Amino acid sequence: MLHWCPQCDLPVLEPICACGSPAGKVKVTPPGDIRPAFQHDIDHINATAIAQFGNPMIPDGTIAIMNKVPSDDRMEEIIAGGVALANIRFDVESGKWGLLPRMEGAARIFTEMDDRRHWVIIDESAVPFIQKGASTLAPGVIDADPGIIPGDEVIVLSPEGIPVSAGRAKMNGREMVEVSRGVAVKTRWSGIVETVTEIVPHSWDDVVTANLNILKDFEAKAHNFIRNVSRSTNRPVSVSYSGGKDSLATLLLVMDCLEGFDVLFADTGLEFPETLENVEEVGRHYGLTVRTYHAGEVFWDSIDAFGPPTVEARWCCKTCKLGPISMLIEENFPEGCLTFIGQRKYESEGRARSDKIWKNPWIGNQIAASPIQNWTALHIWLYLFWKGAPYNPLYEQGFDRIGCWLCPSGSMAEMSRIRNIHPEMWAKFEKKLRSHADKFGYGRGWVDYGLWRWQNPPKVQREMAERLGINLVPGEFGGEMEFSMVLGYRPCKAGGVSAEGSFGMPLNLEAIEGSGMLRVLGEVHSMDGVITSARGEDNVQVFASGTVTARSDTDAGARRLMRGAESSIRRSVECTGCGLCVAKCEVRGVKVKNGQAVVNENCNHCGLCLKACPVVRYLGDQVEFTR
Repeated sequence: MLHWCPQCDLPVLEPICACGSPAGKVKVTPPGDIRPAFQHDIDHINATAIAQFGNPMIPDGTIAIMNKVPSDDRMEEIIAGGVALANIRFDVESGKWGLLPRMEGAARIFTEMDDRRHWVIIDESAVPFIQKGASTLAPGVIDADPGIIPGDEVIVLSPEGIPVSAGRAKMNGREMVEVSRGVAVKTRWSGIVETVTEIVPHSWDDVVTANLNILKDFEAKAHNFIRNVSRSTNRPVSVSYSGGKDSLATLLLVMDCLEGFDVLFADTGLEFPETLENVEEVGRHYGLTVRTYHAGEVFWDSIDAFGPPTVEARWCCKTCKLGPISMLIEENFPEGCLTFIGQRKYESEGRARSDKIWKNPWIGNQIAASPIQNWTALHIWLYLFWKGAPYNPLYEQGFDRIGCWLCPSGSMAEMSRIRNIHPEMWAKFEKKLRSHADKFGYGRGWVDYGLWRWQNPPKVQREMAERLGINLVPGEFGGEMEFSMVLGYRPCKAGGVSAEGSFGMPLNLEAIEGSGMLRVLGEVHSMDGVITSARGEDNVQVFASGTVTARSDTDAGARRLMRGAESSIRRSVECTGCGLCVAKCEVRGVKVKNGQAVVNENCNHCGLCLKACPVVRYLGDQVEFTR
């Protein structure tokens, strides 16, 4: 949705600026959840540019846009003057930010030859080839910064000092000059910027003015949506406020349309102090009573049983978020309600698939609706600037989203910032992480490099762990199996119910897979340290850490899957080879081999063998299966 007015030199969200001039479309990397660059962002970008190249990139008074793009951790495009200047990226291994300049950014950085760093000068004859995208070969290099080391981002210059490409060094600076063959610089971006546009200082109020007609149009559509949904549902109205920008914009929109609604805040016990202060400030500023339910210490009381939350098993969403929200709704709206929520499609794939109105299957009789589903972050921010709303100050400290501060879905870039601004909070969590690492034999690197965030880390993180000698395989098997479980609606997905459980000890996945016991729940697949058993839309995943996840369309389905998974795993670990299951199986799907029952590919998932198993029968509650 991003365009740029050449007359005003301002970003606009439609092809026509308020001044009447056509605005050219700006190409941004999807999903394109563009946001303003605050002063903290500008200072951070310039400090990074100076550290790498010796000069800043963005002059004071520049209106710049940030766009988060896919990466191993966190990376954002930097857009100013209608073009992308560079990407800024956080490197987990070094713990540092780096700038990846594009040609417009390179031209801005290298306006003066003084204090330049990470430069490579090439022969005039090589310039036409390099500016068309070819990599820089060592024979074409005239001179280079001797401080360059392989892996550095560098800017390649013509003999006149004009940037012709930017990319990654494959040699050190001395080698580039001295050797007679090989690639010196792998080109990322190339071309010559003829003129660097002079920056005219602007304020964000100027940007609001340029977009005012667009904001009024989006506001009017949101108002109509709110009124129509409120009339059609004919239920008490509430607004979910989280202390974040999206819920604040939603609150303002509802305030314009409706009266007599409730504001609900679920304190997960994992909120930033700034968020708690903002909730109070918003209540005072607008004269609203905020109904709050406190989760208290439930996270810290549960982490020893479940282990740290992970991307695959965010049990904390159930205990700390879903529970309080459910209690708030139950206590204040026993007959149900309509809740307006600040959800946007640009935030995640799940939310992109979500409707603007949906039913929460876990919270009885609640209808949820989002009037800002199609807004980008820039729409939100310009709206808040326009209204002079008291937003959370953390946004001006480098955070683009506000939520539970230790969420495993967060980046290491954000966590390093949390460690700096709230060291006491992070120290408490880190102590738990290190205790868990010691218990499972992971080591310090598992904590230091954020590998705790996954049950089964992505390929890039696994490769980093192997390179750094970090253990990802949990320690010795065996011990007392104590299973803990929590389940509920998936708040960050488009519907469905999920459950997370933990045995509190490592599991021998090879033995579990070999027993075939999980075939009772569905078709079994194993790869990269996780066993999956799936049947239709239902699925169970078992991880070596002892964590189990289950997903289904219904509460009953998720419970059945999780109970079946617990029983199947216990059965595979504790089987005595008694043979009762063999007699119960009607399809000859079970055999006893080497003193242990093994379920084979004949299994039809009926569950009769589980019902017959003494290990399962004496677990407590009986497992329920239907053919």
